[in-house]
Amino acid sequence: MYFKRQIEQIITPYISAKEILVVTGMRRVGKTALLRNIYDKLKTTNKIFFDFENTLDQNVFNELDNNNIIANFLAYGVQPKKKIYVFIDEIQMRPETVSSIKYLYDHYNIKFFITGSSSYYLKNLFPESLAGRKIIFEMFPLTFPEFLVFKQVKKTQYKTFAERNSKKNKIQYEKTKKYFDEYLNFGGFPQVVLSDSEDLKKQQLNDIFRSYYEKDIQILGDFRNLTAFRDLMFLLMQRIGSTLDITKLSSETGVSRDTIYSYLAFLQGTYFISLISPFTNNPDREVSGRKKVYICDTGIINHFAKVGEGNLFENSVYNNLKHHGKINYYQRRSGGEIDFVMPELNTSFEVKLTGTDRELNKAKNISNSLKITECYIISRKFHQTDGFIPVTEL
Repeated sequence: MYFKRQIEQIITPYISAKEILVVTGMRRVGKTALLRNIYDKLKTTNKIFFDFENTLDQNVFNELDNNNIIANFLAYGVQPKKKIYVFIDEIQMRPETVSSIKYLYDHYNIKFFITGSSSYYLKNLFPESLAGRKIIFEMFPLTFPEFLVFKQVKKTQYKTFAERNSKKNKIQYEKTKKYFDEYLNFGGFPQVVLSDSEDLKKQQLNDIFRSYYEKDIQILGDFRNLTAFRDLMFLLMQRIGSTLDITKLSSETGVSRDTIYSYLAFLQGTYFISLISPFTNNPDREVSGRKKVYICDTGIINHFAKVGEGNLFENSVYNNLKHHGKINYYQRRSGGEIDFVMPELNTSFEVKLTGTDRELNKAKNISNSLKITECYIISRKFHQTDGFIPVTEL
């Protein structure tokens, strides 16, 4: 059974556009399933699907003269005088194909749909020569609303945080909180979510991590000191929601600060981590400020590290909020702080397992000083009080 993802409503308007449609993201987040669904729904027979993990599919593009690739397409029953829809899964397996795609895009009536395992490589795979020819969409593990869809649990989803605050419902919360418990413990990778047994979920989390480590880090990353890289990954899992001290990380892993920065860039570019900057009206300070780290999936954290419930909860909230726009954090030298500030929404959030009125008032005072008009506490427990949004409403 196929379950619809939120990204589909964003992608759908571009399906008929000329530009190359690229979907990128970490392995196992559902890119192939999404591409297959788009392929199946296209009301035309003039379409071809290539899986570049299959060498035979790669060979279709193995021509010195790119015009001959069209002849190869004919073997799949397409008509060259009509618009051809070409789907390529796992483009990073054959990077040189990109030059052929550019030529075919420029000279023939072909619409390309492409997936790749990470933005880190796609930035190199798609040179500036493809500028204006492509639209890139990022795909992540399931949000909690998507998790409920996969569990076939019906729940009203409100568009704004103001609605989520005002329309929260205790009965609805009680019905869905057990699902959030599972989501927090095992994360949002689709195959993990759809597995029934905890043992199988753990096995799949192992497989996802191993696949990322072996295919992205060991082969594509080409790092000299894999032990230090692995150590850094586990150190970061222990530091979720904390500001990073690069000097300390350098000391603990035994590699230079520059090497730490290169490792972090790779982990961020391959979607394993997210780094957020402090909120400021001065862009230079944002760039130079210490960054906070969050991990792609709470299931990965739970399976490979021991962290406090509050930190794990904060990471899960971040992974859901990031789909709504840019996120910063705010911290005063005096100690006052706001977990998440979303400038584009003019909204701030404190994340608390329980939360109190005093904590909400403190967060509102700080937010007002930043000229942020909306402020909420996202809590794991239900509060009827205005200003508290239960996590089940994310």
